[in-house]
Amino acid sequence: MKADVPDFAKHGGLLPAIAQDVHTGLVLMLAWMNAEALAETLATGRAVYFSRRRGKLWRKGEESGHIQKVVDVRIDCDADAILLRVEQIGAACHEGFTSCFFRSLSANGQLSLIMDRIVDPASVYHSPNHLT
Repeated sequence: MKADVPDFAKHGGLLPAIAQDVHTGLVLMLAWMNAEALAETLATGRAVYFSRRRGKLWRKGEESGHIQKVVDVRIDCDADAILLRVEQIGAACHEGFTSCFFRSLSANGQLSLIMDRIVDPASVYHSPNHLT
C-alpha cells in the first residue's frame, strides 16, 4: 500500500466520496472531497465535502441539520475514491429524499421515483445556495 493514500494528486485535488448508510447499505449520495475536507471529517467525525459550485468546504447539514456521523472511512484500491459509511440524521438529499438516488432509469429512458420524500426542502433550507 502506498504512503500517499488517498491520492489527492489525481483528478485535480478532488476525489469522489460516496456516503453509504452504515446500517442499511443504501448509497446515500456522491460528493467530492479535497484533502482539507477529509482531514476535517477525520478530526470531527462528521462528513465534510468540497462544493465545486461554491468553491469551498461544505459541512453536511450545516444549514439543514441533516448531518452524517462518520462511522468508517474506506479508500479504494487505486487510492482515488473515498467511501464514508455514515449514520445519516435526516435526509441525505437536498431534494428531501433519504438518498440522492431516488429515481430509477428504465431501459426506455423513463425516470420513475422509487422512494418517498421525507422532508420538504423549503422547510430546512433558507438560502437559495443550498445546492452543492
